[in-house]
Amino acid sequence: MMFTTSSQSSLRRTLTCALAVLAVWQASCGVLHASRVKDLALVEGGRDNQLVGYGLVVGLAGDGDSNAASTLRAVANTLQRYGIALNQADIKSKNVAAVMLTADIGAFLKPGAKIDVNVASMGDAKSLQGGVLLQSPLLGADGRVYAVAQGPVAIGGFLGGTGGAGGATVQKNHPTVGNISSGAIVEREIPATFVRDNAVRLLLHNPDFTSASRMAQAINAQWPESANPLDAATITVAIPAGYRGRDVAFIADLGQVESAPDTLARIVINERTGTIVATSTVRLSQVAIAHGSLTITVTNQQGVSQPNSFNNSGQTAAVSSTQTAVNEGKGSFIIFNEQPTIERLAAALNALGVSTREMMAIFQTLKRSGALQAELVIN
Repeated sequence: MMFTTSSQSSLRRTLTCALAVLAVWQASCGVLHASRVKDLALVEGGRDNQLVGYGLVVGLAGDGDSNAASTLRAVANTLQRYGIALNQADIKSKNVAAVMLTADIGAFLKPGAKIDVNVASMGDAKSLQGGVLLQSPLLGADGRVYAVAQGPVAIGGFLGGTGGAGGATVQKNHPTVGNISSGAIVEREIPATFVRDNAVRLLLHNPDFTSASRMAQAINAQWPESANPLDAATITVAIPAGYRGRDVAFIADLGQVESAPDTLARIVINERTGTIVATSTVRLSQVAIAHGSLTITVTNQQGVSQPNSFNNSGQTAAVSSTQTAVNEGKGSFIIFNEQPTIERLAAALNALGVSTREMMAIFQTLKRSGALQAELVIN
């Protein structure tokens, strides 16, 4: 069955243009452009760490938690720190929301540096709009405090209206999730060691044996016999004698070395949005593809049967009328006598006039037949 929409046609045209540009690009340069080592790999010891915390957002004008026991207990504990002793049963407030805090702390950040904080409601608060986060510690996986967060919460949406019986509300995006830009101050540095035994280790973002080998060759061309690939993801680079004592300078120069990464043959399909992304290394075995379309249209009309006005025995009744139409389009059959590329396959499918979703079905069928020499990922 074929379902064609304007959005699918637009996606199909976008895919065609993208593949055409890719084909011209590859024909002009022959190989993929090289990328910098600093964009392809991470220096071991220089990774980020995750922080998490619990806090209270106040000033929500009645949109906070509906007197949840955990929230009220947190409010009582906060007031107790300022010498105000209250019984939890005496606290009635809907202007407060209990939230969870998350943040990433980068390597080499010193005390006093600031990082962004994500804020998310964990209760039944309606919105965090206009709220202010009270001072809250952010803990690492070891349970130690590495940063302290505080400040006004900015959300990317809103919630308006009265709600309830006879009321209406308007919501945009998620009003219970927000962000505090530079809202946390680093209090403790995370120790990081990136040089061991006069060598650094590079960790590839996309592990691949070919990419690791190429990167080692590019580094050895700059500093002979310094790089050694250990596996698909790790390369050990010895610091040359001329850089001894200048580790930072060597890593800076190492990051500027260019290497051409290898790309796996992969087709990624997102069925929710109708998006198809394919790498240029996708190949197909000799294959024949047939495609036909079938459209079934079902319409239903409601009518009224009115009996003779002179005959009081009859009653007015609703009558339903259903029509079904079947339209089967002419099928097409294309034979690939030589091993085609993804560019030639896309051009052939576009010549058939198939929609983006039909392309998805064809790619899945090709994979099941064993003719598609690529990884097929469906999201």
